[in-house]
Amino acid sequence: MRKIIVLTFISLDGVMQGPGGPTEDTSGNFTYGGWTVPFFDDFLGQTMTEQMSRQFDLLLGRKTFEIFASYWPQQEGGENPINEATKYVASNTLTKHEWNKSVFLKGDVVEEIKKLKHKMVLNYKCMVVAISFRRYWRMIWSMNFGSRYFL
Repeated sequence: MRKIIVLTFISLDGVMQGPGGPTEDTSGNFTYGGWTVPFFDDFLGQTMTEQMSRQFDLLLGRKTFEIFASYWPQQEGGENPINEATKYVASNTLTKHEWNKSVFLKGDVVEEIKKLKHKMVLNYKCMVVAISFRRYWRMIWSMNFGSRYFL
């Protein structure tokens, strides 16, 4: 059985929203998008490269999938680890997408994820907390957004 590994960026007060860019996820009037960018240095880049260098699949919620799908297919000429990964998407509303290797989970998502544990390597974000994880890669950032944006 393969491991499910959680990889996430999180602030000290639990904010995971919009780490990559100012318009990545503005839901709930979130105005701090791109909060990790000023702190991304060579060391973190090397760490992320090492973590993403192995073959993996992604487990995404619909919102994260839509954010990824608007960005990753055009990066590096389409030749990057995110495009190569199978994207398993938990969504009640989205059932298909033109992005290659996208698979949409139906019905009881937790049960579907349990079935995927034989195939899954990487889980992005925090949507499947009901499943036990063997490894959790947290990139904790020493910043605080205040109680308004708690998980």
